[in-house]
Amino acid sequence: MEQPRDGQLLAHQAQLALWEALRDGRLRDGQFLSMAQLVGLLDFPIAAIREAVKQASAQGLLSALPKRGIQVMEAHPEAIRECLDFRMALDQEGARRRIRIGNLEGLDALRERHEGMRNTAETDAAKDLPTQAIKVDLSLHDYLAEGLRNSHLTAAYAANRMRMAIIQNSRPFLQDRIFSAMEEHLAIIDAIENRDVETAIDAIQYHCDQTLRWWGIT
Repeated sequence: MEQPRDGQLLAHQAQLALWEALRDGRLRDGQFLSMAQLVGLLDFPIAAIREAVKQASAQGLLSALPKRGIQVMEAHPEAIRECLDFRMALDQEGARRRIRIGNLEGLDALRERHEGMRNTAETDAAKDLPTQAIKVDLSLHDYLAEGLRNSHLTAAYAANRMRMAIIQNSRPFLQDRIFSAMEEHLAIIDAIENRDVETAIDAIQYHCDQTLRWWGIT
């Protein structure tokens, strides 16, 4: 009776390992690999890896191609546009709901993190700056997603967050874009703090448009 539970645990652990490999860039956008290579990379039994691949395929992170192997999602312009547009819609609704119910807890800490990263990006080109900046960048989007207060919407956000990680790993987060992104996020934070729904919605739209422009998508 223990085997099914053990198998479910291994599948869950394999999925977490796969997610981490996608987040940290060990698996890159558009990359092809065999099931055997994925087993070797993640160090889990093939049955657990197959289940993890099935879950990832359902979320559009991987594609299982007959006789060709597995391909990581490609960060092509249409995929970037759709992922950013999806995130923007959830960000806007999250901001709207947080303002409506007055749930602004944690906003001061977000502001402090963003101001710190903006000031650092203005003067520092440290090697690990992009990694730090992505964490700060995601902290606002996560905050807005938490404001949705809906398990289905937050699950959809989490899946899209993984797709965004693949996209972000395909191009370095350059110092000048870090600075401007932090400024755009601070404008969103200002609007939420002032409980100004219309300005928050517009600021989130502007941030999405500027991000698309940075990716060369108009």
